[in-house]
Amino acid sequence: MLSGHSQIRVVGESVNLEGVNENETEVVVLASVSSVSAQAGKKDYAVLFLTDDADSVQSLLNSKVQTWGVLSAEATQDELVAGVLAVGEGLWVGAPSLVRRLMRFPRGVESSSEDSLIDPLTAREKEVLQLMAQGLANKQIALSLGISEHTVKFHLSSLYAKLGISSRTEAVRRGIELGLISL
Repeated sequence: MLSGHSQIRVVGESVNLEGVNENETEVVVLASVSSVSAQAGKKDYAVLFLTDDADSVQSLLNSKVQTWGVLSAEATQDELVAGVLAVGEGLWVGAPSLVRRLMRFPRGVESSSEDSLIDPLTAREKEVLQLMAQGLANKQIALSLGISEHTVKFHLSSLYAKLGISSRTEAVRRGIELGLISL
């Protein structure tokens, strides 16, 4: 499924991580999450797991794997290629059905809809959150929305307070949980 793609070069196949040539490998595709403990000391390549067992994915959160992704074992060729390319660039990848359970709600919040917020986000705050989820820095968000960088910081401060979080990463995670961000 991968060898026909122009941006991917398959350098080998192995049944375990010991057979991986670290000098030529950027991304390893594994059919078993249980192999994650063997990966813990290796930092030279990203790992894309193929599994349909959402419980086994939980172990990834406590692992030392720097970059990883998890897709269904039934992933299409396009999904697999996109997953390999993304983890190869240092991004985390996850099929919604597998990672939804991994996302934790801050401070005991159990509802996963925007209605659960005491103070709903404004349209502009939602725009800032969406652009932040796309990886844009404050200056880029400001340029994109035609506002000042100071105003972006104001919106971020308001977002953090309304979502009950304290970082950009938490804001994006919480935005996904609440369905405020479309990826």
